[in-house]
Amino acid sequence: MSRFCVVLIALLAGAGGCSRKEGRRVVRFLDQPDSGGAWKEIIARFEAAHPGVHVELVEGPPATNVREDMYATSFLSGDGTYDLAYMDVIWVSKFAAQGWLRPLDDRLPPAARADFFPGDIEGATWQGRLYRVPMRSDAGMLYYRTDLVKKPPETFEELAAAARELQKPPGLWGFVFQGRQYEGLVCAFLEVLRGFGGDVLDEKGEVALDRPEAVRALEWFAGTVKTISPEGVTTYQEEEARHAFQEGRAVFMRNWPYAWSRLQQEGSAVRGKVGIVPMVHAPGCASSATLGGWGFGISSSARYPEEAWAFIEFATRPEQQRLFHFRNGAVPARRSLFEDPEILKESPHYPELRRILQAARPRPVHPRYPQISDAFQSHLSAALVGREAPAEALRRAAEKIRAVLRK
Repeated sequence: MSRFCVVLIALLAGAGGCSRKEGRRVVRFLDQPDSGGAWKEIIARFEAAHPGVHVELVEGPPATNVREDMYATSFLSGDGTYDLAYMDVIWVSKFAAQGWLRPLDDRLPPAARADFFPGDIEGATWQGRLYRVPMRSDAGMLYYRTDLVKKPPETFEELAAAARELQKPPGLWGFVFQGRQYEGLVCAFLEVLRGFGGDVLDEKGEVALDRPEAVRALEWFAGTVKTISPEGVTTYQEEEARHAFQEGRAVFMRNWPYAWSRLQQEGSAVRGKVGIVPMVHAPGCASSATLGGWGFGISSSARYPEEAWAFIEFATRPEQQRLFHFRNGAVPARRSLFEDPEILKESPHYPELRRILQAARPRPVHPRYPQISDAFQSHLSAALVGREAPAEALRRAAEKIRAVLRK
């Protein structure tokens, strides 16, 4: 079934919800299926405290890009299906630039933002205005085997040296990551790129990929394949990397926070043998995790904007984010929850995760980010598999991105 058909069917289903609750103040948002039941409980709590206001979760497909299309289709039509927009951080600039979101600066003044991680606020901002309140955070990190690694590396040279010393291929490789041509590859390489002092766009918004620091970053990244990383890493997404690490077939792994709990499950070969640190960096530079995460905005076509804001304010409070953590395994976007005793008991790695999130940075905040990423991915992949030299791959990617920005 095409993405268009999935979007159309889901929108029609959402429209049916309007007729069932005709005449009542209903605010609606779209997310993936509520597998842990957190949304159900949060909505029940909110409705108990706000009689007469009803919140409806439309459970859409797990695929993030399909849900993005569903929101875009609704917003383009101005049909008011969704008062709320539950957004991936990379949607904010696109939706805001199209005029699909209401600014939230007055509703969440600077003092009220202090408990959120800086990167989450940066990723929620477009042209100096806030459009999204963070609900859950996410960031890439370096996992390592505590039974093998005496001192976790801090630089790229130390990571490569430790990987070479400890690996015993093909049964045990030094380093696994997301190397397939998709958005995860961009996220993984951004941490290397910024760790070498480079970026996709500089502070002036100019393309910076064909500069020396970027070339050095891609030379290091591509140089891991078949030396400290298996050749098959160029086909890995998150789960392939996790399985390799969890089965004891890798010393180091780049992945997201979700992997931690799975690595600790009964039957895992590395249970109780896992540590995390920020992705390494070049001497004189700093580590920088790629930010992920989700949060709420208000649609410009919202029929009940005040009720929508009431739910956002309620759902993003610490007690609701805490519930979302325990029920659905989400990483909170509020820093104060990283000191919660019960969360720390369940997740003893959270002090280190907080340090990683504190320095996390969003992907380029630009309304054409999807096109930027698409232009970037093919040449990153070409460099990893040896079809293009790193300098040539970055030159071609930079040319394509400049063309995207000129449109």
